[in-house]
Amino acid sequence: MYKVKVYVILRESVLDPQGQAVTHSLNSLNYREVTDVRIGKYMELTIEKSEREINEVVDEICHKLLANPVIEDYRYEIEECVVQ
Repeated sequence: MYKVKVYVILRESVLDPQGQAVTHSLNSLNYREVTDVRIGKYMELTIEKSEREINEVVDEICHKLLANPVIEDYRYEIEECVVQ
């Protein structure tokens, strides 16, 4: 069994209005050293597959459902779960 941590974020070329709003708010609170914020999504999946198949399955899940491949990029980390 594996835990997969998935991170999805808008591509650099795509305008991020939420990120711009947070950047503006932080600057208004005198955090002027913050020059850019990008807002994304974080998900954890628990998957029962062999280590050999896990990358293929996670890529398929991300491409079909978790990320919009036109405007978002994703990355993931795989950890083996210890079953007690």
